[in-house]
Amino acid sequence: MAKILSVVERAYHGTLEEQDDTILWMSHILKNAGADISVLLRSNAVNYAVKGQDASGVTIGGIPLSNPPKLDEDVEGLIGAGVDTYVVAEDVEQRGIGRGELVDGIKMVGVSELADLFDGHDAIWHW
Repeated sequence: MAKILSVVERAYHGTLEEQDDTILWMSHILKNAGADISVLLRSNAVNYAVKGQDASGVTIGGIPLSNPPKLDEDVEGLIGAGVDTYVVAEDVEQRGIGRGELVDGIKMVGVSELADLFDGHDAIWHW
């Protein structure tokens, strides 16, 4: 079975139809179906791993989101399902996020370690 690394770089922009990031959801479903999948959050997507987020009160075009996203809980769900989930350390640092602000179980990887992480997988999916 191919080992897959799903790289999420673009942060959630918010929609009225979806209250989660489709790629996180899909990665979780694939893991549950038996896939050997890992997730790497980089760039603005590292914000997904900040625990205790609250997007209630978000309004798009005057329409309030009745089910706001809980991306930190989605990340926790991935980790709980056994998905190795990484964040790029330099991206976390550039955004002023402290290590203690990240969900439990998240793995930090430095930019200098990305080539090895990519090389350890058979397929790289970039979103």
